[in-house]
Amino acid sequence: MQPADITTEYLQDIEFEVQPTSRSLIQGVKFKDFHTHLDGRGDVIELWSLPWVEQEGLIVPQHVYQSATDYGVVKCWHLHAIHTDQFTVTRGKMQVVCADVRRDSPTFGHVNSFIIGTQRPALILIPPGVMHGWKALSQPETIVVNLQSHPYDPADEFKFPWDCVLRDIWEPRNG
Repeated sequence: MQPADITTEYLQDIEFEVQPTSRSLIQGVKFKDFHTHLDGRGDVIELWSLPWVEQEGLIVPQHVYQSATDYGVVKCWHLHAIHTDQFTVTRGKMQVVCADVRRDSPTFGHVNSFIIGTQRPALILIPPGVMHGWKALSQPETIVVNLQSHPYDPADEFKFPWDCVLRDIWEPRNG
């Protein structure tokens, strides 16, 4: 099934299963923890490096942009047929959720949830066909830098209502 053929009804028929991200990533999703170089003057975090393409399986970005998401806002769901997203948080904290809706994938129906931000700097790569979104968890906003495989094309953006599936996945959860 192509992303253009996916409907809300199709998504609601999937039996999603949240996976522990420490052991089971969705096929094609990559997660790279960043190292903070800290000293008395401040800190430095590398956001992208060409050797990571071969070493880590990341992509060479063709389009880079920054976006802000206001505190508490959920931006989802969407997926792409062509381009790969690869992003990090440079200010704040957010939850990123990926759901494999590719029927021919060995991880079909699997869900990964990540918390990334200035306290846990990391890069997430999301391949075409994997539905994803995020929620800003810090005030006043969360800043995301996206290093995409292709220039933005609205024809490659397939959107669905934020609450059509996995309504209860979003943090925080009190308990």
